[in-house]
Amino acid sequence: MANNQWWKGAVIYQVYPRSFQDTNHDGIGDLQGIIKRLDYIKSLGVDAIWISPFFKSPMKDFGYDISDYRDVDPMFGDIEDFDTLIEQAHARDIKIIIDQVLSHTSHQHQWFTESREDKTNDKADWYVWADAKPDGTQPNNWLSIFGGPAWQWEPRRGQYYLHNFLTEQPDLNFHNPDVRKAVLDNVEFWLKKGVDGFRLDAINFCYHDKLLRDNPAKPKELRQGRGFSEDNPYAFQYHYYNNTQPENLAFMEAIRALLDRYPGTVSLGEISSEDSLATMAEYTSDGNKLHMGYSFELLTNDYSAKYIRETVSRLEEVMTEGWPCWAFSNHDVERVASRWDQTGGKGNPLQASMLSALLGSLRGSVCMYQGEELGLGEADVAFEDLQDPYGKTFWPNFKGRDGCRTPMPWEKEAKQLGFSKAKPWLPMEANHAKLAVSEQTDKASSTLNRYRHFMAWRSDKSVLKYGDIEFIDTQEPVLAFYRTLDGETMLCAFNLSPVEATLELELKTLYSHKELEHHTGNFSNGELILPGFGCFFATL
Repeated sequence: MANNQWWKGAVIYQVYPRSFQDTNHDGIGDLQGIIKRLDYIKSLGVDAIWISPFFKSPMKDFGYDISDYRDVDPMFGDIEDFDTLIEQAHARDIKIIIDQVLSHTSHQHQWFTESREDKTNDKADWYVWADAKPDGTQPNNWLSIFGGPAWQWEPRRGQYYLHNFLTEQPDLNFHNPDVRKAVLDNVEFWLKKGVDGFRLDAINFCYHDKLLRDNPAKPKELRQGRGFSEDNPYAFQYHYYNNTQPENLAFMEAIRALLDRYPGTVSLGEISSEDSLATMAEYTSDGNKLHMGYSFELLTNDYSAKYIRETVSRLEEVMTEGWPCWAFSNHDVERVASRWDQTGGKGNPLQASMLSALLGSLRGSVCMYQGEELGLGEADVAFEDLQDPYGKTFWPNFKGRDGCRTPMPWEKEAKQLGFSKAKPWLPMEANHAKLAVSEQTDKASSTLNRYRHFMAWRSDKSVLKYGDIEFIDTQEPVLAFYRTLDGETMLCAFNLSPVEATLELELKTLYSHKELEHHTGNFSNGELILPGFGCFFATL
């Protein structure tokens, strides 16, 4: 695969910097903490690090509310620290992907503080402003993902402004060409710094319907949470007009044109729409839009071979030109070790290893969330310790996103498990101590080392990184498929349950990859026997 397409089949390791490693002992992770742990990240066999926002921000949404797109927030360090991170990562042949939050800014961004003053200033049309209805109510029925109407009254202008997320995150008006130019200029600032790509947050939210038409109601039986609680009123609507507008496709082309001027850089769009798979295909089509897309389709509670098979198969049908990127965990959803737990809350290291192998075997690139390689489960954060405004709003039915954001456990016996010498911004999870890096490093059969073993084995398997995928029609709990490339075919089979399962195959000979000693199964007389949470890889 050409070096400029290094991202195809790549393993991307997501770092949530607040919770990765604290080096200045203020209880919050920082850029120097990422630098300190680069050798650890390198040992995981990853190709790139995706770093969640570290830009200057009032932190109402923990960095996804940006007040200065071109500076590092002091809690994370400074711009020189970022330069050092780029240099040190590249010296280890690790690419750096950073978040870009383009659809909205912080309410403290200078653009917004000017825009809200009146209707005639130079930035007056840079955000989505609308008059109240005659009775003073909001311009339409659009809702915020974080609860309540998506409109906030601004007395200085005597108008409402749009916020698809927090009230402190006003939406930019992408119908204004000056906004589009300014946003792309900010993106290019980091390209000139040497970043290798961007994870584009909520990228389908850039445009809104100019006519401000109401979203239609959604029947109760069709309401589903895709990154938000299903009892959130946001799920009560079809979001046809507040995001995923046709004008956004031209902006995707503008992003691609900019990146094409910096060969080897990549764009990964986060997409959450009424039909996220179709939008992923559309946003990566024709070779002139985003390089990759990922959605919340495998970040749900549905843990079945049927659901995974149908989800991936449907994307394969509609995404004929683009490249997918799959994830089982990230900073917005319950950790997969808990969300898909089949052991009654006890957790199982074999399941964690099987899921990492499954993720690394799907066609596409891989996003692994920090701690996933350790088999970390969701932390139990008490209400009084909650930081996430989303969780505070929807408590107790939905506890928010803090449970997947607690700090990394590095050393079992160290203060704060080696994350910091100070009280962390979120409490350390006591149950994570036994899964700390220090406890797993020297154990050959640990979740961490099984992860390393699998990723090292995968690294030179072109068929797994680039090949086509064809699913086998299996019964629960077995998921199986073929990967094919240049005349080579590999069978990949997974038992999603803790009990032994079998798969009938009309094949006489398979070359089993026995070097994967921690992922074994036995094939004999047309029958594949998979132990609980077992995997099997074989070449036909």
